[in-house]
Amino acid sequence: MHITDRERLILSPSACFSSETKGRAVPEEEDTIRTPFQRDRDRIIHSKAFRRLKHKTQVFLCPESDHYRTRLTHTLEVSQIARTIARGMHLNEDLCEAIALGHDLGHTPFGHAGERVLRGCFDSSYAHNQQSVRVVDILEDMNLSFEVRDGILGHDSEAALPITLEGQIVRLADKIAYINHDIDDACRAGILSPADIPAHLREVLGESHSRRIGTMVHSIIRRGFAHGLIAMEEDIHTATFALRDFMNENVYTNPTAKGEERKAAQMLTQLYEFFATAPEKMPPGYRKIAEQEGGARATADFIADMTDRYAIDMYRELFIPKLWRDPISVDVGEVGYD
Repeated sequence: MHITDRERLILSPSACFSSETKGRAVPEEEDTIRTPFQRDRDRIIHSKAFRRLKHKTQVFLCPESDHYRTRLTHTLEVSQIARTIARGMHLNEDLCEAIALGHDLGHTPFGHAGERVLRGCFDSSYAHNQQSVRVVDILEDMNLSFEVRDGILGHDSEAALPITLEGQIVRLADKIAYINHDIDDACRAGILSPADIPAHLREVLGESHSRRIGTMVHSIIRRGFAHGLIAMEEDIHTATFALRDFMNENVYTNPTAKGEERKAAQMLTQLYEFFATAPEKMPPGYRKIAEQEGGARATADFIADMTDRYAIDMYRELFIPKLWRDPISVDVGEVGYD
């Protein structure tokens, strides 16, 4: 029995069955072992954009410590939460996983600071979810299925709701992941302590990281079975988004956590201005995009693809003067300096 047939036996009628995918932009012969959504997951994992996520900021810019989240570890936590919810609701776990692993492929370096730079320099409507779709469609040409692309585009709360329940799960899992792991990182950084979280939110959601996530996940599953919706129960929803507001006030605008963002934004702005006027200085793939779609579009792609460290190194190479050093003498008889 093929795995697509097994889905019919184990998944809810509300699930998105891989055998009913709307397909790919370029039709392909299907794999004899993996479903279309499993193939999409594998293409994402093997992409360059996925590997770069390990050096992109989540909240703390380019952290030196090993234990702070990066955009990659955030992505993995979203995937784990989404898969748990999908499994609990008998929905398509493979589709959730593929969407979750691909949802931030287009995220800029230095988190949302980089996104704001491209809105100012390139296009006021620039958004990382749209860039993630551009990565899978054009920059890496993965030819993903419609449902995965739709879920990636719709994971952001400003975008239209995904058409599948699985895409809607990832949209919520993304919020559950970042609210909770950002608390954990903020406590590690000494910006928060667990006791700073308002008592009424701790009472509703739980005192610990794992307890809060469990409360939110179980709430979605309960409401899903009761009403066929991908949403939290009203009291849990209210507390969750009150917790997000608490984080906005105490972490996401905190000068200790975000004090370097102004410098990062200035750096990315200079890099954008340099390459937009000198597209021939970009790597070959981006020069090709400049020829086809213009230098501004290619520069936005190049900036968005950069990791934090690559951007810093590129800035240093272009704008920081190199110190002159005299050649080292090999005359062992020479003593001192001229």
